[in-house]
Amino acid sequence: MNIYKLIGRNIEVTDAMRQYAEDKISRLSRITDQIVDASIVMSYDTNKHAGSPAKVEVQLNVPGGVIRAEERALDTYAATDLVAEKLERQLLRYKERVIGQRTAAVPVPMESEPEEREPQIARVKRHVLRPMAPEDAAIQMEDLGHDFFLFRNVDTGLVSVIYLRNDGDYGIIEPKE
Repeated sequence: MNIYKLIGRNIEVTDAMRQYAEDKISRLSRITDQIVDASIVMSYDTNKHAGSPAKVEVQLNVPGGVIRAEERALDTYAATDLVAEKLERQLLRYKERVIGQRTAAVPVPMESEPEEREPQIARVKRHVLRPMAPEDAAIQMEDLGHDFFLFRNVDTGLVSVIYLRNDGDYGIIEPKE
């Protein structure tokens, strides 16, 4: 597996940091050979919020999808270790799904301990998209106690999602025009 790119935001990525991240992420290919490439973003929160100023985000491209994880820690090395552990768990689940799809026609003997099941859509919720300003959508989201809220942005006319970010700020997702 090749590292597609490694970039730093608000941080200078040293050769040692680059080598450490590449070594950690390339070890994931021992779990599956399905990883096409990887993208790593290292950043440093200048506010040092929550005592974890370093953040490492990794995106692995695999056939039929993307596996993504991010972690924060006191330094990029610790954040890289944490994100590699998270990706390892996700890749194991991905590998089980791929193997499960290949052997779906083969009967599997029942085991005595309960089996982990794949997440399913358990509920569909219909929502009236009222035109509102993003600020009003943020208030509505907080009033409902949710981490996100779907609305029609009165400024753009687009269907948008406002969400609460890990740093306590808000983000908005809108479709490309």
